[in-house]
Amino acid sequence: MPEDEPGLRAGIERAGDDRYRIQGSLTFDTVTRLLARSLELFSHAEALDIDLGAVENADSAGLALLIEWMRYARRRDLPIRFINMPPQMLAIARASSLDHVLPLIREPN
Repeated sequence: MPEDEPGLRAGIERAGDDRYRIQGSLTFDTVTRLLARSLELFSHAEALDIDLGAVENADSAGLALLIEWMRYARRRDLPIRFINMPPQMLAIARASSLDHVLPLIREPN
């Protein structure tokens, strides 16, 4: 993750049993590296609860990353949920008619 390029940072961290917190930007510049890191973290998971509440901005590549995580989960027969999707990402999902496909959960604040 580039530390000296503002706006190009993205990260993932374990936030509990089978829960992962995504932060930063999910863009063409960050998703490839984030995908590689996430698959390392997911390798021993029994479920994938992915909290998107700290995503600052996203583009269509961010949505493609979510689809790739869904494929990964399906191949491994893991349940997956996307929690607290930010409005910007939800708007992209709706424009792409993917909001009905993505397993979205909204947690109360």
